[in-house]
Parts: sequence; structure tokens; C-alpha cells
Amino acid sequence: MDFEVPESTRQVLRDLDAFIEREIVPLQQRDDNMRFFDHRREHSRTDWDAGGLPSKQWEALLHEARARADAAGWWRWALPREHGGHDAGNLEMALIREHLTARGLGLHCDLQNEFCVVGNHPTLLMIRDHGSAEQKQEFLEALASGTRGLAFALTEPGHGSDATWMETAASLHDGVWVINGSKRWNTGVHVATHDIVFARTSGAPGDARGITAFLVAMDADGVEVGPYWWTFNMPTDHAEVTLRDVRVPASAVLGEVGRGLDVAQHFVHENRIRQAASSLGAAQHCIDQAVAYANQRVVFGRPLSTNQAIQFPLAELHTEAAMLRQLIRYTAWQLDRRNHMEVSDLVAMCNYRANRLACDAADRAMQTCGGMGYSRHMPFEHIYRHHRRYRITEGSEEIQLRRVAQRLFGFERRG
Repeated sequence: MDFEVPESTRQVLRDLDAFIEREIVPLQQRDDNMRFFDHRREHSRTDWDAGGLPSKQWEALLHEARARADAAGWWRWALPREHGGHDAGNLEMALIREHLTARGLGLHCDLQNEFCVVGNHPTLLMIRDHGSAEQKQEFLEALASGTRGLAFALTEPGHGSDATWMETAASLHDGVWVINGSKRWNTGVHVATHDIVFARTSGAPGDARGITAFLVAMDADGVEVGPYWWTFNMPTDHAEVTLRDVRVPASAVLGEVGRGLDVAQHFVHENRIRQAASSLGAAQHCIDQAVAYANQRVVFGRPLSTNQAIQFPLAELHTEAAMLRQLIRYTAWQLDRRNHMEVSDLVAMCNYRANRLACDAADRAMQTCGGMGYSRHMPFEHIYRHHRRYRITEGSEEIQLRRVAQRLFGFERRG
């Protein structure tokens, strides 16, 4: 097996860096845009008087960066060529996401709101793989260009990881589906035109079958948005959404009736492996910055890095990053070749370990750099606050471990 990154991918990374230096770094440094990335970042990004939503100035800057990335061919990189992309697979996207987050904080890849100059597009790929011909016609190019946006409504106030017990329900009346229920952590609905709403349409609580995905327009009668939940990492775009007798046509069903969790699984597997790669890159950035600080910081007349109490924890983290890097790349490679459910345990391993590593590395970097490491003048608190949520969202650590255990102990076969 060849473990070398292909030269073609290395060239992609070099070209991407050149684009960032030419277009994105100057944009970040223009006027006072650095306020979104320096010690003022949380305050500058947040409109505290609008419920904690992202400020209009912050989102306008992201829009400009996205437009530049799209014009240069980067924004759609993972998409099929017929939609302006390069058909980048999971392995190439994992390499790109690790590379970008290892660069540190910046407009090129700010995961606080899932923004990256190389777009992820999980909802667009859901439409591509599960949508009807009419839905593809309506949404694919619109999602790629940003004229439409999709949010994802699976979690509920009373149900998170236990999604098969969801209480949101939809019933069919004269060819029209009527949806009732509530969703929580409905991220991005403040800019979304539609929401992918999961609702039970048949079966009993706990059944995996019988849940259906619907494309619901955000301006539909009966859709109520709010409040937005304030979090450890602000600004917030994580809303509570209530649906009261929301009526949608049969054409709003995404995928097969009763097979909505297949659509959801498509979303989480590709997202999880890229999220793992992003967390790995962020962890490596924290390790590298802590090492650089320890080498130049002089205490008691000698460099801080000469102390084994400083060396050993960072050496352990660096070792874990090296091992995890191979697992992530192998898993992404497998995702490109096999049905995603066949490697779901590997995806789970990558995701929970990488997210934890990012938090551990940020915490150790803070400790290494002392008071300055704890301050907002260094990047570690921001990285920690962002990546800490990944240990809960998209399947908590416990759910990821449960998935590994199911495969390890053969519980799937027994079921």
C-alpha cells in the first residue's frame, strides 16, 4: 500500500495556498476585517442585539470570500464536474480540510460557522443522491451558487441521539403532508430558504423505518423560528423551530417515504470524516504553536522547551496526531470505494478521536503558553470552544463509541 500523498494532490494544496495568499489574506487584512480574527473576534462576529445571531458585517465578509473562491474554482471543488466541481472524493477532501485548518485561524477556513473556501456541500450531495429529477433541477445549481440554502432539522427538544424516538410527525391528507412538531439546534435557518425536516410517517417509536425527510420552505405557513440558543461559542445560528400544521405537497419528500434516516446517514458520514480531518488539522496547529512558543520562551534562564514536563505531553499529542492521520486517510479512502455503512465504525473512530484530540491539544497549548495561551490574543481558546461542540454534535462521543462497539461485538448481526 502506498502511503504517499499523490503529487497531483500536493499540487492542489500548493495552488490552494497560492489562491489564499493572493485573494483571501488581503481580504482578511483589508480595512478592519482583522477584528473578526484577533482578540475582538467573538464580539465583532456577534449581533448581541439581534438574539446573538452572526453580525451582518461578518456574514458579508464570508459572502465575499465565498464569491472569490467560487470564481477561482475552489468553492465547488467537491461537486461533480457538471456542477462546476472537480469530483473530489473523501480522501482528497480530508487532505484539503486538514491542510486548511492546520494553517490556523483565518478567513480561508473558519469552522465556527462551517465556512471554508473549499465548500463542504453535504446538503447539496443529499439532493444529488436522493432527490427527484424536479428537486435536482430546483436545488442543485441554486445551492452551489448560494441563491438557496438548506438547513437540517433532525434533533428535537426531547430527542437528540435517540432520533428514532422523534415526536415530530407527518400525516397524509388528500395528497398533502401535514407536519407537526419541534426541532432544536436547527443550524443556519436564519439564512436558509428551506429546511430538511425529519418526521415520523409510520411505524412505532424506536423504529428506524417510518421516518421521512421533507423539504420545507422556511416561509411556509406554520413554521415558527426561535429562540436561538446561545452557546459556548458565539455567535449563534442554532434555532428552535416549531411546525404547526405545516402543509407540504408529496413532491416535498426527499428520498423514499419511510427511509428518511438513509438520507440522514448520507449527511453525517461524509460530514464526519471531513470534520475529523478538520479537527486533526486544528490539533496539529495547536501542537506546532505550543512547540514554537516553548522554544522561544525563556524561563529561569533557559528555553521552556528544555523541560521534559513541557516536552512529553506535546510529544504524546504529536504521536496521536500521526497515528490518527493514517486512520483518517485510510477511512476516507475506503469511503471512496465502499458503501458508507460498511465503514461506519471506522468513521466513528476517526470522528470521536479527532474531536477529542483537538480539545486536548488546545488545552495543552494553553497550559504550555501560560497566561497568554489562555488569553484571546492566541488562538487556543477559540479552537477549544469550537471543537468542543463536535464532541456532542453529529453524534456524541458516546454514540460514536456505541457504533464501534456494535461492529466489534457483532450486535448488528444479532439484530
